[in-house]
Amino acid sequence: MISRRNIRVKVMQTLYALETMEPGTVKPGTATSLLNEKLDQTSQIFTYLLYCLSQVAQYAEIDAQTRASKHLPSAADLQVNTKIAGNEFIFQIINDKGFQVNLEQWKLKHLPEQDLMRKLYNTLTATDIYQNYIKDPARNKASEKEIMEYVYKEILSKNELFIQHMEDNFLHWGDDADMMDLLVANYMHKPHLFNFLQLISKEKLEYARELLLTVLDKKEYCLELIKPKLQNWDPERIAAVDMLLMEMGVCEFLYFPTIPTKVTINEYIDLAKAYSTPQSGQFVNGILDNILKDLDQANQIKKVDRTKK
Repeated sequence: MISRRNIRVKVMQTLYALETMEPGTVKPGTATSLLNEKLDQTSQIFTYLLYCLSQVAQYAEIDAQTRASKHLPSAADLQVNTKIAGNEFIFQIINDKGFQVNLEQWKLKHLPEQDLMRKLYNTLTATDIYQNYIKDPARNKASEKEIMEYVYKEILSKNELFIQHMEDNFLHWGDDADMMDLLVANYMHKPHLFNFLQLISKEKLEYARELLLTVLDKKEYCLELIKPKLQNWDPERIAAVDMLLMEMGVCEFLYFPTIPTKVTINEYIDLAKAYSTPQSGQFVNGILDNILKDLDQANQIKKVDRTKK
């Protein structure tokens, strides 16, 4: 469910955090603990987005109660349509035991701001899509899903206040935002396939931990391969992130036989462009490509077809 690209980002962030820690503060288990925290945040964000989705929908009942409680409520105040609050898709989310465990474990229920939920709900109710939805008293799975997809894509994802809210509460929201669009879409398509308590598959979790520990264990050897290629570069001007990405790339070349070398190079070029300097993509590409040629000539690259492993 969570992409390998996202896994690589979390490993890179963990390695960077370890390098910036004071000497002596890194203890056995610190690396994997930091990685787990970063992976957990992806699960937190996903859980929280679905929670906000449910909160906006269920705000219809709060709105109905508030308007009915006016000193002199109008006819419209007494006839607020609360159909969306009973949306079948929302009930499926909030009745999921794993979802509830995540909410409690990470104390996510206190994060939504009532005023923000009200603004999002009011934005929704002003749309023709919403008005057409509540005009039909019947419920069917297609329309129930479609309205919630609309709430996520057009109301939450495009609201500047909500985006700011996510940035304020989740440090690495920017790293996960694009992937969340895919995760939420996949969830809405097949919610029964999601396990909130294990959003990261065992295979990808193993890959994340193995990549992290391999880079730490093979760091000196990786540097022996990288440094000779830096003769025309000022070491002081090489971004720390670039060095980490190259170390990760070399480790994938040598110690991850099911990952094609072309995939590795392309992935780390993209990460360098996204997380380092404007020139980093070209720089990382050139260094990794040169190292790969040497490793190929020395017959050190041993790749296998993943399906035949």
